[in-house]
Amino acid sequence: MMRWKSVFAAAIAAISLAARAAPALAQSAPAPALQILTAARILDVETGRLLTGQAVLIEGERIKEIGPRARLAASGAPVLDLGDVTLLPGLSDAHVHLTSSAEVHGLRRLTVSIPRETITGVANARTTLMAGFTTVRNVGTGAFADVALRDAIADGEIPGPRIIPAGYAIGITGGHCDSNLLPEQYREREGGVADGPWAVREAVRRNVKYGAEVIKFCATGGVLSKGTKIGAQQFTLEEMQAIVDEAHLLGLKVAAHAHGTDGIRTALEAGVDSIEHSSFIDTAGIELAKAKGAFLSMDIYNTDYILSEGEKVGILPESLEKERQVGRRQRESFRAAVKAGARVVFGSDAGVYPHGDNARQFAVMVEWGMTPLQAIQAATIMNAKLFGREADIGAIAPGRYADIIAVPGNPLDDIRRMEAINFVMKGGVVYRGANAPSSN
Repeated sequence: MMRWKSVFAAAIAAISLAARAAPALAQSAPAPALQILTAARILDVETGRLLTGQAVLIEGERIKEIGPRARLAASGAPVLDLGDVTLLPGLSDAHVHLTSSAEVHGLRRLTVSIPRETITGVANARTTLMAGFTTVRNVGTGAFADVALRDAIADGEIPGPRIIPAGYAIGITGGHCDSNLLPEQYREREGGVADGPWAVREAVRRNVKYGAEVIKFCATGGVLSKGTKIGAQQFTLEEMQAIVDEAHLLGLKVAAHAHGTDGIRTALEAGVDSIEHSSFIDTAGIELAKAKGAFLSMDIYNTDYILSEGEKVGILPESLEKERQVGRRQRESFRAAVKAGARVVFGSDAGVYPHGDNARQFAVMVEWGMTPLQAIQAATIMNAKLFGREADIGAIAPGRYADIIAVPGNPLDDIRRMEAINFVMKGGVVYRGANAPSSN
């Protein structure tokens, strides 16, 4: 117990050190009392309409009103006109690993301490925010480093997105959420490993105790874990039901890592709120997800990075082979899910590939069956529903946080414009673009 207290304290100290040492991560200035933001177009993500001649009146960290420019300007509030761009709500990503580096995979991970991971998380949080992602769900890290990041960002010590942290991902002994790189003599075991219904309930309770806001567990093997089969189910139905029941009792939603068909169906039967990856989901699984109201988060961009850069960054040969098996099938499953009308959200698995490249997934989503509007909705209103935060994020609307980004031109005509975000505001504070502090 004392060992983990020391690790946790070191992780928090690492964040504070990074914040003090790097001028670019200086504390953010508070949002102005009143300000007006306007541009050539505002995208209403709920209807797909492009609003012209309109402006956004912001009071503190929230949107007060959307209305004609001339009328709102009469309020006397300072006006920031961004010109020929489209304003959109800040984007969200349902599946990231902020403390992971895309250049550290496989055996290289054994050389990285929790404090070092946490410092990496400070840098990745800033990069993610500057890419236009103002809210993320961090689905698994060691020693609750994501909780510490969330708190440091919320306190204004460092810039970054709003974080919904999971703490430790829960998994079976030897499963995808365990550490399987060292031989038995080292007794290496991840902090979220639990076997049996009561043990997994305890794991949920421990995560909640230390600040988790979502529970993530591994229902099948995975691509990047040593010695696991992608499609093999991990945890029994009884164990999964115990995880879900305990989390829901405590008011948290549950995300299940699941590639294989059986594991996906079992997790859905157990009542999970989202399936992560969903690679081998079949027609019955898609229909079950729809019937249960579950969301599907499918990281269909990162296969390109894994197969092109994987060997260079230390991804194990067996993992590269598994990715060759799963990559195209996952994209075909994505297309089937979209066509069937399932609730597909934007989840990228950033950390497997470089943070900040999250928006590259939009073009792949459109290539595999979504319209540009659907892809944008997946990263805005759909994720807001998954997170249970519709009152706060997901749209440019009165009462929501003033989390607003801008892209050149019209992204509905060319979805790749989402990769060219040139303005980022979070909570009424400009972090990138016009009026952003020079340190950013």
